[in-house]
Amino acid sequence: MAYTISDACVACGTCAGACPVGAIVEGDGKYEITADACVSCGTCAGACPVGAISEG
Repeated sequence: MAYTISDACVACGTCAGACPVGAIVEGDGKYEITADACVSCGTCAGACPVGAISEG
């Protein structure tokens, strides 16, 4: 199951740089995870400084 980014995102971009498959893109005011590209590794969730990323 792909990870998702909540509205708690502060658009710092840390998660995008951490994603090994490039599944995270800048959206409108926050970053977004492309579900079809996400491999559910959790690297982004561990990198997020505000805890805005969770599985599901």
